[in-house]
Amino acid sequence: MTTDDEPTPVCRVVINDEDQYSVWAADRDIPAGWRAEGFTGPRADCLAHIDRVWTDMRPRSIRTPTNT
Repeated sequence: MTTDDEPTPVCRVVINDEDQYSVWAADRDIPAGWRAEGFTGPRADCLAHIDRVWTDMRPRSIRTPTNT
């Protein structure tokens, strides 16, 4: 929790190869296996963005049928 005297930390939305989303501090390196999705802002705004765009929580490997 921040007070009025503390700056609001900037976060970024990140996504992995399974199309799963997360929030990561913008001043930290993105962990291996993840990439920037393009949205940055306060944590609450990032979470609201994820709520809007992540409509299917299943990993891509489950959603996409494989050709066997």
